[in-house]
Amino acid sequence: MMLGARPRETHTESTSDMADEGNIISNLNVDGPVPNGEDTSPAIGLISQYVKDLSVENPNAPESYQWSEAPDIAVDFNISARVIQPEIHEIELKINVTSKGAQGTAFIVELAYCGLIGMRNVPDDQAHPFLFAEGPRILFPFARRIVADAVRDAGYPPLMLEPIDFNGLYMQQLAQAQATAEATPAGQA
Repeated sequence: MMLGARPRETHTESTSDMADEGNIISNLNVDGPVPNGEDTSPAIGLISQYVKDLSVENPNAPESYQWSEAPDIAVDFNISARVIQPEIHEIELKINVTSKGAQGTAFIVELAYCGLIGMRNVPDDQAHPFLFAEGPRILFPFARRIVADAVRDAGYPPLMLEPIDFNGLYMQQLAQAQATAEATPAGQA
């Protein structure tokens, strides 16, 4: 091969597959009916993801770098979703991390990480679990990296958050909501 020559490509992907790569909403039912040329199949796709808000506080630096005791680290999560347009939803994953020791607060990281989700022809009973369980599961690894980088950039060892079972948490909250609803007598608020 000559210096500067482009290597030969052996790419065997069909053109119909390549055309589908540009779609932002994936078809979940390829063999579904299409009456009158209308696409009625359910489809969900990740359009984009982004940092909506990031705050890093390092109130006791540089003294906090000399503290010898292991800090207590508190991690709080909150998930919300809202409709942007009829077929576009925003999922917001909020992560707040606070590191405190006997001498005071070492650092605080607050992150709001979002994803835009395209949904078409998805029933509410399937959309809700996606927005509050599966969507956050998809976003979490990216948010986790941002938190680790923010803690490292504040001068501390990177904080690697443990994986979270968002589906399990969703099912647990659903069961709690159902138990609360059953415990409240009809007509009571």
